[in-house]
Amino acid sequence: MNFPLYIAKRYLRSKSSQNAVNIINFITFLVIVIGSAALFIVLSAFAGLKTFSLSFSNTFDPDLKASPTIGKHFTISADQEAQLGQIKGLANFSKELEERAYLTYKEKSTIAYIKGVDQNYRAVTGVDSTLIFGNWGSDVYNGVIGIGIYNLLGVPINNRTTMEVLVPKPGEGSFSQQGFNNPKPYDDLSLVVSGVYAVEESLDKKYVFARLPLVQELLQKDSTQVSGINFKLMENTSAEDVRGSINAVLGDNVSVLTRRQQNTSLYRMLNTENLATYLIFTLVLIIALFNVVGAIIMMILDKQQNSKTLFSLGTTIKELRRIYFIQGLLVTSFGGLMGVALGILLIGSQLAFGWLKITPSLAYPVEFNAINMVIVIGTIVVLGVISSKIASSRINEKLVSA
Repeated sequence: MNFPLYIAKRYLRSKSSQNAVNIINFITFLVIVIGSAALFIVLSAFAGLKTFSLSFSNTFDPDLKASPTIGKHFTISADQEAQLGQIKGLANFSKELEERAYLTYKEKSTIAYIKGVDQNYRAVTGVDSTLIFGNWGSDVYNGVIGIGIYNLLGVPINNRTTMEVLVPKPGEGSFSQQGFNNPKPYDDLSLVVSGVYAVEESLDKKYVFARLPLVQELLQKDSTQVSGINFKLMENTSAEDVRGSINAVLGDNVSVLTRRQQNTSLYRMLNTENLATYLIFTLVLIIALFNVVGAIIMMILDKQQNSKTLFSLGTTIKELRRIYFIQGLLVTSFGGLMGVALGILLIGSQLAFGWLKITPSLAYPVEFNAINMVIVIGTIVVLGVISSKIASSRINEKLVSA
């Protein structure tokens, strides 16, 4: 057996004659366990919150989305639609047309986006799951609005009264010039609200869904003009392969974005928050592992006579330093493993029983992720190596020969 490892394991198991040293060693080990458990729990909780936050946007965001590279609209022909339907790995696709609009009902008004969608939209996205009451309606003039718009305007559901949607007429010149030549410089559409969706605050105030041909007529676009195409992929399909096929069909005037690219700012914000959280808790661990340095130095002083004996028997200074280095590494590694095990038990219990609640019906979201376990153990080991190296360097010839 490796001699420094054998001695380090003996020191690890044996108790010191000084009770204070035993207490310091116990506190050091406990701090490592609690610190590593806390880091793992925080990373798992943040992973759960990240997934929970993205689930809202993923309701409306398809697997892939085609958008114009220049301007707001592009044209898709019947031949291109037929070619898209033949792409391998593509389950379905849906055309849409959206524009900013002014909504008014009686004396109340707000600004939102009118989004015209075809009959495939509900199959491509998970928007159906967001309806809290009502439905999509069977009439061509039915529309679905967000709960935020519903609360602002107070539009009745499935009633004969209608909500007015106003958009400026397309054309050149200023709005005032259009108004001088035409007393009605906008196009309007009357919609009967048949359903209300709820996702999260910003999205709940953003959209009014209506039939695609109706919105195309409102915006004075023909049946080939759209502002986007949503794509749903088959399971176990490479998004990049399908993306390349779509680009080949639609050409350079259209860019195809993955779900991550559709929400670049959101992903960047979540990743930045995750990194900041990790760095803050790593700083806490760094402070905590100063205890390891102190504990090893106390052990060196406590075992000074033993070190002298070993030195007299031919043990080199390098080997003595290695003994205490390995001892510190064992303490931090075992403490880190126990802390991760404790964190796994707590995260598992939350996943199984949901004992910590955000609301009476919603458990705090957590997510077990193996990469978080590797990150925590890796962080503990690296910090343990540094602290053990610092402490073991206190061994010198003067100390053991005095």
